[in-house]
Amino acid sequence: MSTLHNPSVIFDLDGTLVDSEPNYWEAGRRLLAEYGVTDYDWAQHSRFIGISTRETLETLRAEYGIEAPVETLLDGKNRHYLALARGGTEVFPEMRTLVELLHAEGVPMAVASGSSRAAIEAVLAATGLDALIPVTVSADEVERGKPAPDVFLAAAGRLGSAPGDCVVMEDAAPGAAAAHAAGMRCVAIPYVAATAGDPAFATADLLYPGGQGEFTAAAAYAWLRSL
Repeated sequence: MSTLHNPSVIFDLDGTLVDSEPNYWEAGRRLLAEYGVTDYDWAQHSRFIGISTRETLETLRAEYGIEAPVETLLDGKNRHYLALARGGTEVFPEMRTLVELLHAEGVPMAVASGSSRAAIEAVLAATGLDALIPVTVSADEVERGKPAPDVFLAAAGRLGSAPGDCVVMEDAAPGAAAAHAAGMRCVAIPYVAATAGDPAFATADLLYPGGQGEFTAAAAYAWLRSL
């Protein structure tokens, strides 16, 4: 892996830049209720953090015996989620500070997410992050979702950066595994503290086991500038 002097930074979106998981859970709960499923709680949702929306719905469709096509479920969940996201999505304060610091220095940045393009664009527009991070890649645009490296490699390509010159910011174990598979450095900020011991996080170059409560923009920025 090359020695970085001006790394490109690729952010996961949900759970890393923004706390969108409550909205995703509520969107999933509303969708499943339409098909008679009434026991979809937070514990159920947390199994899918870091997994693409399509893969999540494929699994839920099989588990609950839902006959509707996956595309119909995708459309329904996106409809619910977009309404919730536009109504309010919280950006993690230290992450916004880091993005602003990197933007001021002209560091190339991208968002690479398992969410749909419509969801990515809605969240970035609602939070104002679209003015700071113009390059985005959705898992819907690549062959395989995380933990495969496809979405991160696509982001590097759009930035014009070599994979070895990229640093990924991630909150979920599948994303950390995807960054490692892509040959990129990784800063891991687990959204679910109980997952900090997942072997995938052991491949991260910088790990904040306490998640967002432990993460600071100043420390992460200093680490990035030291590469």
